[in-house]
Amino acid sequence: MLKIGDFSKLSRISIRMLRHYDEVGVLHPECVDAFTGYRYYSETQLPKAGQIQTLRSLGFSLAVMKEILEQNGEALQMEQFLVAKKEELTQEMDKTRQKLQLLDSTLKWLRKDGNLMDYNVTLKTMPERYVASVRQVIPAYNREGILWELMCKELASQKVQHATPEYGLAIFHDEGHKEKDPDVEIQVSVTGNYKDTEHVKFKTVPPILIASATYKGSYDQVSRVNAAVANWVV
Repeated sequence: MLKIGDFSKLSRISIRMLRHYDEVGVLHPECVDAFTGYRYYSETQLPKAGQIQTLRSLGFSLAVMKEILEQNGEALQMEQFLVAKKEELTQEMDKTRQKLQLLDSTLKWLRKDGNLMDYNVTLKTMPERYVASVRQVIPAYNREGILWELMCKELASQKVQHATPEYGLAIFHDEGHKEKDPDVEIQVSVTGNYKDTEHVKFKTVPPILIASATYKGSYDQVSRVNAAVANWVV
């Protein structure tokens, strides 16, 4: 039998964590002295302690670690947990990559003095237009490409002629900003007469006065362009 201090050294798990693992049911000592309350561990528990260290390094929560350990080494069950964890880490990696891209674009913006009025805002009138339109609820604002792909696919069969200028644009129909599932409509000006398809609708839209700014870059920075336009309008 090993005292908790000796088991701590061999397993490379701190005494504090061994006590915590005992409390939450992840790793109980082999026995506890009824009079002193000292915890004693067995050498045969070292492999399990090694498993715990590995699972902890992989980022599993205590609850999941306990569930895995209760499977008693079942390979199939273990594989399922690992596959799920891999998917979780992949998603986290994608989110981290997006954050890094946003940081890069923000740094570039700051190094250009971070002036909102760097954007040239002008007042324009968009004339009456005959447009092809697709309107759907999409997962997020930066997934607008879904609508454009759908439009291109359904317009191909009719050989639709685009107007000059095309005035390709997106309209956000929700009352305010949405964290997910925004209601978005895209429009592009066309010439001729065409039949509606499953998702593409043709219609005439009236002229409209707009504040316009040109921006090239990540969709994540569009809020700054919006701020520049709003500042100009006010």
